[in-house]
Amino acid sequence: MTGKIARYASRWPLWLRRARCEAATMALIGLGVLMLMQPLSLNVYGYSFVTILAGTLGFVIVSHFPD
Repeated sequence: MTGKIARYASRWPLWLRRARCEAATMALIGLGVLMLMQPLSLNVYGYSFVTILAGTLGFVIVSHFPD
């Protein structure tokens, strides 16, 4: 069974591997938190929740990708 999973994972492109995508989604969550804490723009603050939500949903999806 492990060989079948390894063969399936090797067909995925490198940019769709778990480690890179998880790092990108965590960076998106971090960006959303920084947008939430900044005191300069109300527009940036308004989009912070959407950014955090997109990063969280992306992380949930990416956590099912192969290594």
